[in-house]
Amino acid sequence: MADNELTFWDHLDVLRKALFRIIGVWFVLAVGYFIAMPSLFDSVILAPCHNDFVFYDLLRYIGRELNLTDEFFTQEFNIKLININLAAPFFIHISTAFWMSVVTATPYLFFEIWRFIKPALYPNEQRGVRKALLIGTVMFFIGVLLSYFMVYPLTLRFLSTYQLSATIENQISLNSYIDNFMMLNLCMGLAFELPLVTWLLSVLGLVHKSFLSKYRRHAIVLIVIIAAVITPTGDPFTLTVVAVPLYMLYELSILLIHEKRESAEIEENAEGEA
Repeated sequence: MADNELTFWDHLDVLRKALFRIIGVWFVLAVGYFIAMPSLFDSVILAPCHNDFVFYDLLRYIGRELNLTDEFFTQEFNIKLININLAAPFFIHISTAFWMSVVTATPYLFFEIWRFIKPALYPNEQRGVRKALLIGTVMFFIGVLLSYFMVYPLTLRFLSTYQLSATIENQISLNSYIDNFMMLNLCMGLAFELPLVTWLLSVLGLVHKSFLSKYRRHAIVLIVIIAAVITPTGDPFTLTVVAVPLYMLYELSILLIHEKRESAEIEENAEGEA
């Protein structure tokens, strides 16, 4: 391991330079998104507000092909946002550009993590960590894309059309829309890191397949609590839309832990005790 020659302060200096590079990439991307935001805002951020959004078209296509007449498959959907805060458009312009830069810079963040820890790893460890970081990057973007194309549109369509009383007209504010949009997409991206985290814990011997299977019911309760925390709204529909993918990720985490590895660890522990 080559980094044995580095002192503690040398490691801090390397970390400092890595942080400056990450911040620099974030800043450059944020400036780029800020400049391009006027066109991106309508075509990307506000796309789920319009009836021609790809997910709504898919639902209507499924309805036509299967002769489904339920409103879920036939609904025409358009909403118009309102702004009640004078400075909101400017600050939302800045914050949206920043968060989009954070999301798209994730691969570079993982790359810097890899560069920082690589010298401290043996060749066989490097292969495993490189694979884990690659999987983590892919899973993060899968979570973000799933949220953008399915979870958020479903949530938006349900909540914006839900009526407590016919005398109450729903008017969605710009701030409310952006807060929900950013929070849900980012949290879903982070939630999709669950299989990676579980796999890493299993490699370290902290989690075993039998443990995850045994406490599956407890995990369901915990997943519901986590979904309630990360969802921007407290309605049961959004909670379900977020909790179901999280539970599927939990089951995927169990599948990723190989039974052979677990059996080998048990045998090694038994030999050690003998």
